[in-house]
Amino acid sequence: MNRVSTLRGLLAGAAIFATPVVAQQANQPVPGPQASTAHPDRWPAAKSRDLVDPATEAFVTRLMASMSLEEKVGQMIQADTSAITPEDLRRYPLGSILAGGSSPPLGAPDRSPAAPWVATSQAFNKVALEKRPGHVPIPLMFGIDAVHGNNNVVGATIFPHNSALGAMRDPDLIRRIGAATAAETAAAGFDWAFGPTLAVPQDDRWGRAFEGYSEDPAVVRSYAGAMIEGLQGRGKATGGGKGPIQQGHVSASVKHFLGDGGTKDGVDQGDTQVDEETLIRIHNAGYPAAVNAGTMTVMASFSSWNGAKMHGNKSLLTDVLKGRMGFDGFVVGDWNGHGQIPGCTNADCPATFNAGLDMAMAPDSWKGLFETTVAAAKDGRIPMARIDDAVRRILRVKAKLGLFDLARPYETRADVFGSAEHRAVAREAVAKSLVLLKNTGVLPIKASANILVAGDAADDIGRQSGGWTLSWQGDGNTNADFPNGQSIYAGIAQAVKAGGGTATLSANGSFTKKPDVAIVVFGEMPYAEMRGDVRTLEFQPGDKQALDLLKKLKAAGVPTVSVFLSGRPMWVNPEINQSDAFVAAWFPGTEGAGVADVLVGDRNGRPRRDFAGKLAFSWPKTAGQFTLNKGAPGYDPLFPFGYGLSYARGGTVPRLAEVAGVDASLGNTSLYFARGQVPAPFKLAADAGVTVAAVDGPQTQEGARQFSWNSAGTVRITGPEIDLTRETNADLLLQVTYRVGTPAKGPVTLGFGAGRIDARTLFDAAGAQWRTVRVPLKCFRDKGADVAKVGEVFSVTSSAPLRFAVADLRLVTDPAGAVCPN
Repeated sequence: MNRVSTLRGLLAGAAIFATPVVAQQANQPVPGPQASTAHPDRWPAAKSRDLVDPATEAFVTRLMASMSLEEKVGQMIQADTSAITPEDLRRYPLGSILAGGSSPPLGAPDRSPAAPWVATSQAFNKVALEKRPGHVPIPLMFGIDAVHGNNNVVGATIFPHNSALGAMRDPDLIRRIGAATAAETAAAGFDWAFGPTLAVPQDDRWGRAFEGYSEDPAVVRSYAGAMIEGLQGRGKATGGGKGPIQQGHVSASVKHFLGDGGTKDGVDQGDTQVDEETLIRIHNAGYPAAVNAGTMTVMASFSSWNGAKMHGNKSLLTDVLKGRMGFDGFVVGDWNGHGQIPGCTNADCPATFNAGLDMAMAPDSWKGLFETTVAAAKDGRIPMARIDDAVRRILRVKAKLGLFDLARPYETRADVFGSAEHRAVAREAVAKSLVLLKNTGVLPIKASANILVAGDAADDIGRQSGGWTLSWQGDGNTNADFPNGQSIYAGIAQAVKAGGGTATLSANGSFTKKPDVAIVVFGEMPYAEMRGDVRTLEFQPGDKQALDLLKKLKAAGVPTVSVFLSGRPMWVNPEINQSDAFVAAWFPGTEGAGVADVLVGDRNGRPRRDFAGKLAFSWPKTAGQFTLNKGAPGYDPLFPFGYGLSYARGGTVPRLAEVAGVDASLGNTSLYFARGQVPAPFKLAADAGVTVAAVDGPQTQEGARQFSWNSAGTVRITGPEIDLTRETNADLLLQVTYRVGTPAKGPVTLGFGAGRIDARTLFDAAGAQWRTVRVPLKCFRDKGADVAKVGEVFSVTSSAPLRFAVADLRLVTDPAGAVCPN
């Protein structure tokens, strides 16, 4: 599930790659008219546990007998907190509320502690439960994306993302993580966690690959039931007693049914082009176990199967999931996903309910969808039997969850957030998920050593937590937003202080006294769906800042340990070559001490804890190996599935080839100028009336270029035509770091592609300080840019004197301070 409404319905299945690349590709188009129709008898049988019993069914029957059609339809529609008020429920009796990523609680910022969230839940339920004429009081079901802990609440414990958890191979720990997540979710007023993700990612370019436990269906299968039991409470959804919600548990929602991890080219919301046997064997692997464990809800996928949108695929939603696999809970949609079905809109879609969707996630389209669905039920386009089946399933879950019992003891349990018990579980998960790829003997580090901790992510809890952390994309976070968290640097410092050593933080690797060893923490920036899609797996193409830091330390004779943060395996051969040890730490969450537990030994260098992590995703040998799957033809990874060194079982890694294996135009589509260089495949050019000179940048000597207009002219950076449609629809921005020496004396235009905007206000004041401006790509598109064919990625045109310097130019995801000059 995702957040920004402008992204809904865009690029479903669209190709995003400007240049073809040779890579292993397991998914091939499947021809034939029946390619998207499932045959239930081929699928594994399963059966929901603890959801249907006579007492609950009788209760639901009595309740439904008193409900109007409008109240029944209301149960089938979910709205977002950003687009509905409690008062709206008096006219529109909806059954569910969600807070999507970055959606705030009522009257509070999105980065809020538990109290405003509890107040929001209570405010909506107060209206839903009012006794008024013509209204049947029914509690709401409040959902949230608690995908690695209750990642929406300030102070909550943030666990490693799923791609890290897969490396543990520990279902019991998964169950304990689920229980801790549930407690911190229930305590914030939520009833429902939109997770776990049971995708089996087959292409690591997919921006949601970190939400999958593994490329291997067996690992996903082994975790599915355990996480459900942790979230919902094993055996706690039984009739007659307190429901799970009163005991600090919440409803799970396994997602995304089905095939979200197999889309062609790893395109988010794309098309999974596989035969039915492959869909069953790989992508359905976790669902029977989840159904058998009693999952209360299943979320439909944005993606398609051989061209047919999952939100409208009756053969899978009804015939397979509810029929063959015996699922007795309800199916919820993803964010306006129903609107992507041919013939539907976000506000009108009988087809999705007829296909088997029970509750549509209509965050900002709920009012229109309510009205059209009522009309469709009245005129028979949606049979009343289908309406009643959906409502029964929804009310059944609400009853089994305990929502009709208004006692909510966990809503007063502020003590559970970031509790010592939960942090200990997260710390254990961090330690068990680390995968040692290389060690020449520098690890473990003596606790008595003088350690330099370097890298731009060393003291940044937001960086180590990744996407879906306090905001949808995980951007904009500072350490102050994690009052119960600990950065990797802080965890190392704590460990060495206890052992008599020292830990010095220096992001750029500078030092006065030569350290015994350096730990360098670097990796991907946080991201989530759509924005996280990449074209190749090369790390930092065109601007290898981490590699330069590693080379600097190596030249100084400092033994170096790399701690690499990422949501997926990436091509980092050059960085591995420059490291004496290399650790895949994934996105470990808020417990940085878990890294120190394994890297830092005792005073004599004996391990305090050994490495236990084993790769759940194969590691690429080149940046073009996108679909390295165990058992696939031609399987040839750098490090195979299951690889992982330890102190007890060491190994050596020879020097690795440093040829990325992809065309430069494919590898770099978002970095245009950095540290004094225009990286391939782009080139800088200036008209005769403009002079160009190297000047010092904010951090690097001669790391900027100064442009001075002597007469009318243009400065431009150009390259091969690239398709930036996906980036534009994902709200990416052109970020320019610059300094004005001589203000503009006349009109100035800023260009991207064929789009031109009036940018004089950006250059109308001189100053000694560097400034950063971010302009949405949509701004250029609206001014004439064909974002599917961008050859000119930056231009400035002036007809009068102007002098300014540029230090950095790239596409970014962070919208803070965005402007669209007019």
